[in-house]
Amino acid sequence: MTDRAKIMEPLHNAQPHEIEALFVQTAGGVAYHNGKLTLKKLSPTTLMFSDRPDRVTGHLTAEDFINSWDKGDDSFAKTPPNAVLSIFHKDGISDVVVELTEPVLAEDNLTYTVEILDGDMPASGGPSSLFIDTIGRPLSPLSVAGVMRREERRDRR
Repeated sequence: MTDRAKIMEPLHNAQPHEIEALFVQTAGGVAYHNGKLTLKKLSPTTLMFSDRPDRVTGHLTAEDFINSWDKGDDSFAKTPPNAVLSIFHKDGISDVVVELTEPVLAEDNLTYTVEILDGDMPASGGPSSLFIDTIGRPLSPLSVAGVMRREERRDRR
């Protein structure tokens, strides 16, 4: 087991009182077609961090991140994560909320099957950051889905 895989192991078997990690992947560009999102020129590492009080940070190789996708009782394969894709364009920035499944890494391109939850996904875009929700709390009050639920409740009032 690599050092990075050892970092991920406690996250996959985390109990409610243990750390819960969020992940960030950056890429030189994106492409989208028929439900497939490709992060092009993917950074070789995925940033991992936790919230207070632990404030744990670390980096995983993209390969280690993908290899851990289906590990643990509450894996991303069992409970697909939500994510916000922030895409930079010549004329601005667009943010799209997605659910991620079926990651496939090929050299420096990472392709996910995505369900668009909010926003409009462009066919292509420039540099981007993908902010991936926590393991174990995809519908927590502080997750992407939790924020969306709060906004929906506010809209009904």
